[in-house]
Amino acid sequence: RESDHRAWTPVTYTVTRQNATIQGLIQGKAYFFRIAAENIIGMGPFTETTKEILIRDPITVPDRPEDLEVKAVTKNSVTLTWNPPKYNGGSDITMYVLESRLIGKDKFHKVTKEKMLDRKFTVEGLKEGDTYEYRVSACNIVGQGKPSFCTKPITCKDEIAPPTLDLDFRDKLIVRVGEAFSLTGRYSGKPAPKVTWLKDDIVVKEDNRIKIKTTPTTLCLGILKSVREDTGKYCVTVENSTGSRKGFCQVNVVDRPSPPVGPVIFDEVFKDHMVVSWKPPLDDGGSEITNYIIEKKDTHKDLWMPVTSSTVKTTCKIPKLLEGREYQIRIYAENLYGISDPLISDEMKARDRFRVPDAPEQPIIKDVTKDFAVVIWNKPYDGGKPITNYIVEKKETMATRWVKATKDPIFPGTKFKVPDLLEGCQYEFRVSAENEIGVGDPSPPSKPIFARDPIAKPSPPVNPEAVDKTKNSVDLSWQPPRHDGNGKIIGYLIEYQKVGDEEWKQANLTADSCPETNYKVTGLTEGLTYKFRVKAVNAAGESDPAHVPDPVEVKDRLEPPELILDANMAREQHVKAGDTLRLSAVIKGVPFPKVTWKKEDHEVSPKADIEVTGIGSKLEIRNTVHEDGGMYSLTVENPAGSKTVSVKVVVLDKPGPPRNLNVSDVRSDSCYLTWMEPEDDGGSVITNYVVERKDVASAQWVAISSSSKKRSHMAKYLMEGIQYLFRVAAENQYGRGPYVETLKPIKAIDPLHPPGPPKNLHHVDVDKTEVSLAWNRPDRDGGAEITGYLVEYQEDGADEWTKFQTVPMLDCVVTGL
Repeated sequence: RESDHRAWTPVTYTVTRQNATIQGLIQGKAYFFRIAAENIIGMGPFTETTKEILIRDPITVPDRPEDLEVKAVTKNSVTLTWNPPKYNGGSDITMYVLESRLIGKDKFHKVTKEKMLDRKFTVEGLKEGDTYEYRVSACNIVGQGKPSFCTKPITCKDEIAPPTLDLDFRDKLIVRVGEAFSLTGRYSGKPAPKVTWLKDDIVVKEDNRIKIKTTPTTLCLGILKSVREDTGKYCVTVENSTGSRKGFCQVNVVDRPSPPVGPVIFDEVFKDHMVVSWKPPLDDGGSEITNYIIEKKDTHKDLWMPVTSSTVKTTCKIPKLLEGREYQIRIYAENLYGISDPLISDEMKARDRFRVPDAPEQPIIKDVTKDFAVVIWNKPYDGGKPITNYIVEKKETMATRWVKATKDPIFPGTKFKVPDLLEGCQYEFRVSAENEIGVGDPSPPSKPIFARDPIAKPSPPVNPEAVDKTKNSVDLSWQPPRHDGNGKIIGYLIEYQKVGDEEWKQANLTADSCPETNYKVTGLTEGLTYKFRVKAVNAAGESDPAHVPDPVEVKDRLEPPELILDANMAREQHVKAGDTLRLSAVIKGVPFPKVTWKKEDHEVSPKADIEVTGIGSKLEIRNTVHEDGGMYSLTVENPAGSKTVSVKVVVLDKPGPPRNLNVSDVRSDSCYLTWMEPEDDGGSVITNYVVERKDVASAQWVAISSSSKKRSHMAKYLMEGIQYLFRVAAENQYGRGPYVETLKPIKAIDPLHPPGPPKNLHHVDVDKTEVSLAWNRPDRDGGAEITGYLVEYQEDGADEWTKFQTVPMLDCVVTGL
């Protein structure tokens, strides 16, 4: 019966044993049980259990804990975690026992004496470099269960792993003002990285709106009720001793724009319309301004009327105004996220307030010639509207009608060159300004001028110098003056002065006696020093003098030799064999120098034609050959000195024969040829080599390679036993050079060599006095059939081998041991 009931319930029929299994009980309920014996006479009295029995599963020790893992290792600590056992033994877990064993020891020791229910524990106080194993057991009221499986051996040392960063956000994020946003991600690294948040390179600090949350594996930056100032480039950095990683996000907090920037400017005001302008908002809300909304209001009314809502410019025409009424203008900026607060203008009356420009002041006339004059004036008041054109007029002084100087517009300059004047006539000029209202009054007439070219004295001649001298004369040269004074240069006057005197003497009496820019001053005294000067003369008179910079001593001059090389005297001259070599140079010097041509410090070839003139020298060699190449020198010498120049001449020709032709690695069907490049490449890069062979019994050479760039070749496809000759020639862009030939024939046969060592020597049977051996054939037979194998043996510890016998097969029994 149940403990809280009084009625008994039979649970079985007849039981003949002294035990019975009662089924159908309810777990968690308490029961009393009774039993009575029965025979043929009848049933005896019942025997009842003295106390109630609670129905539940039998209690045992718990199973072993699962998934024991090492979460972190440092040089002095180890952190472990585990999961509870699958079965707790029928009773709650009361504690866990964590044990460790130092590698090399036999016993496990408890890590902590305290009662531990957490499934994570950090073992501290360990010695760096020691290696441990760990296991954990679970306990219940019955006792301690089996330990878990041991961890792998763990060495105490700091773990190092570079940081990793996995972000949940993209490179760009757009947020509405007032909304919250967060930047989250995951990271790892050993040792644990430091997490830093930056905005525009400034460290982000927490406040009432900004929250930063960092766990050992996750990171988060959250901002509540975002404002426009939260816009920026955010950067998160995770860094430890092994390195760092960064993540970026450009956050744009968007809003409706701020109001347009005032004041509203009334660019144009008329009786029926106005033109206004303004500046864009200082803050576009993080999104481009899509349009402006413009409204107008008569100040006598409270109603705002729309003008336009589609303009993207910062200027607008306000139409349909009533003359004399005052108006206000209201302007909104709009973007994708809303409309700004308005910008409201001052009151403005609709009326015309512009007029034609004022008359300019009296113009000034400059740069007058026989057919044009330049008119200059100052800008007048524009009447409130920009000036768009100037009108320049001219008239002869005695005439009454003004004529426009041009039909083309004149703007924005305040200067105009009036063409088509008649030489000798007297003119006056006046200027009018024009704007969109109309043409203003003309200026007062200018002062009268005559149309003719002005003539002034010329400027001095340029760069006079003494270019030559003798014992009684000096040659002068100069350049024309920079300005001729608008008059033709008639000629030049040359003057000279003895050093120490004050008087200048004329070398020529009239300018027309020296119309050119050079003059020879004669009648001078040898050994004296003179100064010289030159004047230019036109119809207006003489220019200021131009002086020769330094005094000149009158005597015959000595000039050291000077060489001006022609292009064919460059550092290296190339000429193709058979062509003509030409070397030339211009020679200067006083007296004219002696000219000497040499090749490699020797006399040049007799076939060279040498020509010397009063201004230079030329060397010419026709039908050049390779031997004409070399270093040529030209030496010029006079009492004032000497000068030498050299040029390398390369005669481009076919290359010489290759050197040191050698044949090696002769086989029955091939051989290997090697050679060295020719001593002379003909002045051009070797492009390829031609290789040929010939059977000694044949008269014909056969090409086996004609494009090889290497200095070696494997001659293949030879016939065994045949004797061959080989030859090689080099080629460049100018042709094929002579062949070099092998000195003696080469016979195509395989060379004989000792065979290789037998392979895989091993014993197959052993007796007390004999050993059975076997082996495999060697990899190579040396070019001939193997005739036998020599078997030797050596006693362990001995230095010498003892020959046993030579056998023809791949096995042998060594006896007599």
